[in-house]
Amino acid sequence: MKRRTAREKALQALFQIDVSSTEPASAIEHVLEGEAGDDYLNLLVLGVVENKEEIDQLIKVNLEKWSIERLATVDRNLLRIAVYELKYCRNDVPENVILDEAIEIAKLYGDDQSSKFINGVLSKVKQQLS
Repeated sequence: MKRRTAREKALQALFQIDVSSTEPASAIEHVLEGEAGDDYLNLLVLGVVENKEEIDQLIKVNLEKWSIERLATVDRNLLRIAVYELKYCRNDVPENVILDEAIEIAKLYGDDQSSKFINGVLSKVKQQLS
């Protein structure tokens, strides 16, 4: 599975977990739709779930006039995936790739403003982590 696909599937799984408190393993199995599992998908979903409080705190301090609860579910979970990658996968994935992928996925799954919003927040998080 390509990493872009793994990120999209991770977004779908985390969306499910966020909306209906589904167990991570069950959410991953559901989004795979019978396909073979993927290590990067598992890493992203389980990594976000395990580090959610720390990830959400990084997002919160970089939101202006927004609370994390008010964010669209897609945007919130896409930010979580990208912040996870920025914080825990930066030796494996270049920061610019992480940002570009999040912006492109936001264009597919978010609303008209999602990609700009995601870019703004992630740029601040990237600076903060550097």
